[in-house]
Amino acid sequence: MLLWPSAATARSHAEPRASRYPAGGEGPRLLARRAEFAHSAASKSKAKKRKLKPGLHGNPARALAAFEEMQRAFYIPGRGLYLGEPYSYLWPFSQALAATVSVANVPGQAARQAASNSRELHVRLYGLGKYWSTPTSASEPLPGEQPEAEENGSEPSEGAGVPPPGLPSYSGNVVPPAGVSYYDDNEWVGIELMRVYKLHREAAVLERAEQIMAFVMAAWQTNPKLACTGGVPFSNSPSNTDRNTVTDAPAAELAAQLYRLTGNASYLQFAEMAYEWVRRCLMLPNSMYVDHIRQHGVVDPTLWSYNQGSMIGAGTLLYQVTGDGAYLYQARQTAKSALAYFTMERLLSENPFFVSVYLRNQMYLDSVTRDPPGPHLAQAWVNYMWVNRRLSDGLYVFGSPPSSQLLVQAAVAQVYALLSTRPATFF
Repeated sequence: MLLWPSAATARSHAEPRASRYPAGGEGPRLLARRAEFAHSAASKSKAKKRKLKPGLHGNPARALAAFEEMQRAFYIPGRGLYLGEPYSYLWPFSQALAATVSVANVPGQAARQAASNSRELHVRLYGLGKYWSTPTSASEPLPGEQPEAEENGSEPSEGAGVPPPGLPSYSGNVVPPAGVSYYDDNEWVGIELMRVYKLHREAAVLERAEQIMAFVMAAWQTNPKLACTGGVPFSNSPSNTDRNTVTDAPAAELAAQLYRLTGNASYLQFAEMAYEWVRRCLMLPNSMYVDHIRQHGVVDPTLWSYNQGSMIGAGTLLYQVTGDGAYLYQARQTAKSALAYFTMERLLSENPFFVSVYLRNQMYLDSVTRDPPGPHLAQAWVNYMWVNRRLSDGLYVFGSPPSSQLLVQAAVAQVYALLSTRPATFF
């Protein structure tokens, strides 16, 4: 039996939730004062006019500017990592990787700075390797994960630590020590590795994406005592009992990508199983999706934009690989309800990471159905961010009080880059 909290006791959509990570682990770089915003009179009087990159204008220029500011403010030269406590968790790192891949796909940028883009991707893979946790030492490193691949050629490996039991995966933190691995974060990384593979066709990159997929597939919950048996848990911690839209919908997206590339039927089977589990256990009558279900059937009814987006994308990808129009119909039904519910005000109340996932998948669906308003909505969102949440130094802020964070900067850079590229590069 599923237990749905009443409207009176359900958490308000706009109410901020505590981070799922340890307190203080992803602190802001700075708290913004009103005079520091780019549109403020004080800022305009002092600001120097920034030069745009030759040949880049509009969204491509702003994508590159946001990316370069992300690197300047948060990247740690010689480490391959980003600022955190002392390093960022995998979640923000995965989005810095996504921003790097998205910018590399911008047509003018890709043509002009192919060598620079390749180096940036190589360095992201190097940093990513520092989160890899494996029970054995048999796993081969990704291209770029060896120390000599870093830009200064001298940074030693930080080691593998004491890995958690089970299949290898990316830990939520830099190892050592090996910590909890979060399934959604591994899926975000896997989706980006598939995009990297499309750019450079390196076999080791595809192999690592398949290792992530194996880690996720092995976590499928088969205990018949669970309410709504099935689903992927939030993390590999023994104490975790939640199964989430965000751990199953992106898993379906990654599995569909792998099936499209490899033809391995087990990936398609898993993609369909994960997708249908979310529809069976977490879908509302209006085709929108709640956040998660607990061990005994209590459902968290919170509606987040990225959960809608991931299921929209999963349905679209499953339609593309199977030709079954039911998947596309379902994706369009969710998109229709989500567009009505997620007003600009609601989107602006969410962490920009959530919004970037939603917009990416909405635009991907629109590229298949030729329906508006995916790109228009994304453009309106970044336009607002440019005018109202950009500091004079090019950092974007979010929250109360407004603060700059790696996750926020990476999200804005991504959306600008996605608006500048073909949707075929999104997955």
